[in-house]
Amino acid sequence: MKTLTKTIFILLLGILSVQAQNTISGTITENTVPLEYANVILYNQSSKEVVTGTISDKQGVYAFNSVKNGTYYIEVSMLGFKTKTSKAFTLTADKFFDFELQEEAESLNEVVVKSKRPVIRQTAEKLIVDLENSEMLNSNLQDVMKRVPGIIVSNNGISYAGQSNIRILINGKTTDYMDMNTLLRDMPADNIAKVEMIEQPGAEFDAAGSGPILNIILKKNVKLGTHGTIVGWVGEDEGVEYGTSASIGSYINKLNWQASAGYSSPTWREDLFIKRTVEDATYNQATIEPYNPQSLRASASLDYYITDKHSIGVGVRNITTDSDRNSKSSNIITTANTTDYLLSQNSFNRDQTVFNVNPYYEYKTETQKLTADFNFVDYTNDNINTISSLEGSTVPYTNQRYLQDGEYQIKTYKIDYSKQFTEDFKLSLGSKYADVDTDSDLMSFSEDTNGEFVFDEDASNRFLVEENIFAVYSKLNITSGDWSFSGGLRFEDSNTKGTSSTTNESRERKISKLFPSASVSKKLNENLSANVAYSYRISRPSYSTLNSFVTYYDPLSSDVGNENLKPSFTNNYQFNLTFDGQPFFTIAYNGTKDAMFQYISQNTETAEISRTTINLTEKENWNFRLFGSLSFIKGVDGFTGFIVNYNKLKSAPDNLNLDKWSLIWFTQASYELPWEINAEISGNYGTGALDGGMDVDWFAGLDLSLGKTFLDDRLKVNFGLNKILNRGFVGKINYNNLNADVESNESRRNVQLRVSYSFGSRYGKQKNRENSSKEEQNRIDDNN
Repeated sequence: MKTLTKTIFILLLGILSVQAQNTISGTITENTVPLEYANVILYNQSSKEVVTGTISDKQGVYAFNSVKNGTYYIEVSMLGFKTKTSKAFTLTADKFFDFELQEEAESLNEVVVKSKRPVIRQTAEKLIVDLENSEMLNSNLQDVMKRVPGIIVSNNGISYAGQSNIRILINGKTTDYMDMNTLLRDMPADNIAKVEMIEQPGAEFDAAGSGPILNIILKKNVKLGTHGTIVGWVGEDEGVEYGTSASIGSYINKLNWQASAGYSSPTWREDLFIKRTVEDATYNQATIEPYNPQSLRASASLDYYITDKHSIGVGVRNITTDSDRNSKSSNIITTANTTDYLLSQNSFNRDQTVFNVNPYYEYKTETQKLTADFNFVDYTNDNINTISSLEGSTVPYTNQRYLQDGEYQIKTYKIDYSKQFTEDFKLSLGSKYADVDTDSDLMSFSEDTNGEFVFDEDASNRFLVEENIFAVYSKLNITSGDWSFSGGLRFEDSNTKGTSSTTNESRERKISKLFPSASVSKKLNENLSANVAYSYRISRPSYSTLNSFVTYYDPLSSDVGNENLKPSFTNNYQFNLTFDGQPFFTIAYNGTKDAMFQYISQNTETAEISRTTINLTEKENWNFRLFGSLSFIKGVDGFTGFIVNYNKLKSAPDNLNLDKWSLIWFTQASYELPWEINAEISGNYGTGALDGGMDVDWFAGLDLSLGKTFLDDRLKVNFGLNKILNRGFVGKINYNNLNADVESNESRRNVQLRVSYSFGSRYGKQKNRENSSKEEQNRIDDNN
């Protein structure tokens, strides 16, 4: 009987215990947006001990199953949000608890290590400047360029290690058709995630270009919820300048969209002084050219994540720029007995529009990635410029007017596939087809005695270019112990046809070529690594240089096209030493066959100087670099370095033989002043340079900016003092029959105040999709 009673008692306890197994569940959200990966902990109320824990799923749902009766409480936490704790509750049946989390920026400071300066990494193929977690208050793209070790920003653009032939890409796409000066000044730095300085492009990149590639990677909308930024800036350079922009993005469930718009009106001035001798006369020329382009841009993108592996999307962008300006040129012509004046004005009215649409598909797993996209660019350029004589001129001149209209359409189709077979072995394959059509029309007019402009058919021309490029590539990445290897092979087949509709003449060129690239790296010890890299590349003539147009800037200066230009081919070699992954020491060499060079010649009969692009017989560049961190100085973040550079240019038929050694010192540093004001300074000094055909004397630059954040880092204020020291290029041109003293300079100061405010969600789950679309083939010159 006792045994039976005991058995019944045990059965009853078992039944009761089964009945006591309950479920606790609910959702974790922020402003009704589900939060994934939130930590949910169940505590015993009496003992305060952890009973169990879980994390929320994609829908923000969490669940505890088979929980015994008892008294409990729940704690929910997540990076970037305030921790939330429920009231104690007694569990006798299933219960549901929903939690709404609120952001708490302060909690990030305890777990996220942020750098006052960008994270810089050197690999065999590229130098990476990561701005994602940097607290630096960069204003625009030009500011960001100063953060790249070795980049020199001057009035002549940007140069790296003595080379100015830099291609700028945005998300892997060319910007050759954009106004570079406006792009540098206007593009907000808040949109930039990182900068890649690619000196040895792998097979996945187009083989185009002889110099480094500067790839600007924009931030992707990866934050849950809705958020945005409003930016406004005002400054003074060659007059008052200003601009504003706004962006907004939303990421809810599988749908991710973002949109932005902006307007800018920067100002600056370019000065050119040339003193030269033509037989027994001296020509002293001064050209002052102020700029005030007005740009309006708008963009939008949409991503839809069909499943964890499949996604589709589309991006659209439109940029309109109106650049009206008047440049004035004075030529004082002196001989032993006379002094004459040739005074002129060149009035420009240039309208540019760029429209771009880029749909894509992506398949991605932990080991495989397939991307396919189509990219379409439509670029139009309408330009009217009138060169007219000014009062006081003693040299007669017939006023001229030029209508230069251009339309360019680029269509590219691209597919890339990569598979990570093991942790140490990766294979990449891809193909691309680009179809380019350009239509450039120059109409020339001369003013008659009645003040009417009459069409000059002999000086006019319409030039059409059709080009298609087919490419395939493969690339291997292999790691074995302390060794790593990356090697690829790219094949490009291009067909180019240029037709002058005026003369009804056509020229065709076909190029089929293999382009290898490779790099080998070895970890020497815990801190030091070495790598060597090689790449072979091509530079095709730009469409405008193939056109035999004559473009006048003033009565005595012009640009002339060269339809006989050949493409150039470059071999690049590089050796790097890195310390803790940072750039330390580099030796690089590149040699180019048929390098393209802007050659200036002088006509002794008319005293005109003209610039045309020619192919050099020989071009070589050596450079040696030594970089170092400034962290050894207490409270200072930044870097400094030296570059020793050697350039050699030779063209036997054109009596051109130039070479020069030079030394460049650069530094960039930041320091926190009282009241948490961040001060940044950028400076450079060069003993000289060979800039094109100009033998440049010493040059220097110095910029300073002050930044501070308010309202829990949502409000950022930056005050920049640029061009505090700005000695441009002062030097000589001395080859063939031209001997000239030249000074190319810019306005001497720039003051700018920039304010940005971020609103909405700032933290949350990140979902990352690299933009699969790379560069569309495009070589449209910009002579803004």
